[in-house]
Amino acid sequence: MSTSHLASALVASALFATSAAACAATDSELAEIREQIRTLKDQYETRIRALENRLQAAEAVAPAASASAASSTSASASTSGASVSAGIAAFNPAISLVLQGTYANLSQDPARYTLAGFAKTPDLSPGRRGLGLGESELALSANVDDRFAGNLIVSLTPENAVSVEEAYGFMPSLPNGLVPKFGRFFSGIGYLNEQHQHAWDFVDAPLAYQAFLGGQFANDGLQLKWVAPSDQFLEFGAEVGNGDNFPGSARNRNGVGAGSVFVHTGGDIGASHSWRAGLSYLETRAGARAGTQLDTMGRLADVAFTGNSRTAIADFVWKYAPNGNTREGNFKVQGEYFLHRERGDLTYDATGALGLTQAGAYAANQSGWYLQGAWQFMPYWRVGARYDRLNPGRREFGANADLLDTGAFHPDRYTVMLDYTPSEFTRFRLQYAQSTTRLDVTDHQLFLQYILTLGAHGAHRF
Repeated sequence: MSTSHLASALVASALFATSAAACAATDSELAEIREQIRTLKDQYETRIRALENRLQAAEAVAPAASASAASSTSASASTSGASVSAGIAAFNPAISLVLQGTYANLSQDPARYTLAGFAKTPDLSPGRRGLGLGESELALSANVDDRFAGNLIVSLTPENAVSVEEAYGFMPSLPNGLVPKFGRFFSGIGYLNEQHQHAWDFVDAPLAYQAFLGGQFANDGLQLKWVAPSDQFLEFGAEVGNGDNFPGSARNRNGVGAGSVFVHTGGDIGASHSWRAGLSYLETRAGARAGTQLDTMGRLADVAFTGNSRTAIADFVWKYAPNGNTREGNFKVQGEYFLHRERGDLTYDATGALGLTQAGAYAANQSGWYLQGAWQFMPYWRVGARYDRLNPGRREFGANADLLDTGAFHPDRYTVMLDYTPSEFTRFRLQYAQSTTRLDVTDHQLFLQYILTLGAHGAHRF
């Protein structure tokens, strides 16, 4: 019906309803009735024009909205491909940049940082003292076609080195909740490992991640995840890869160098609580894996390990937000427990720097854990605390026992933080840690950090 016909019908109805009264009314009353009818007609015509304008606008954007909804559905189905979501599908490819920087005040020389009783990888350190640029990330992601999507994240280090952090393709639209991923990616083991560093609640990784995964385990290979069609979240995953990264190493051999399996489950409890828990298992193979380790003389000796490494992880996270309103306030608790086992051969003074090169059998059963919490006590502001601890466990050094058996010292660390997040793209953090990773040596660590996110950036994981 057109605007004029509808308005005429409304006027006719009004006239009919008031005709009897109008016949007997005075001139002033008739004038008042006519004014009411004119006002009513104007109001309905204005409202009808507004509705017609909204209809035209909705019809104009309907194709784009359908494409955006389809992209969002695909991204939700893929727990490993959240970067290709409706919010960033407006660009092809979507591009984002994460800028970070820190000021570090460290009471101990970071060049001598080590975890007593544990192998240390060359790039594991609390960072340089003073002002410094943090790691920056350049990310590109897009749908390739109706079946495949891709994601590339390039890391730009403070030392002006460029490395490929993640580069993978995946299929978000397979039926039955299956999501394959292939390329280079952060493994789905544990809780924190799959998250990028700028999404962590603290500046640095927990000690267990440093000791057993070299900070964060990435793999070149294939991953397959399956999300069960159930009311409760239930995810199964498996991976195979080259295992070049710690605790494995590049071996210049055909075949698989690392394999992992994991299962995660979780759900909501009412409107205010949500949780997730998981179990993971990683097995890698190392060939002359280089590192350093404190010897019985207090020296950082070069070592090389050849053998098998197995790591089991139990993780848990619980989140609370009153009635689901995370903006006004929320609280999160997370923790992970690691069991780590290695069997093989260990070479002491592998580079010959001390003139004491010697190989021997090696076996270790070690563990570590952390527990942390973060509380947003008002909009934009959070406080957090974390405790880490490592257990050197039982170690057998064979012929190197007199050189490397440093006793049963347990490295640990206490950390507190305060951060300010005025928007989802900006964060400033103050963090203090009391770190005791060597016997009778305590490092007081103060960090100031900024994180700026530019461009179309996908949502972070749960």
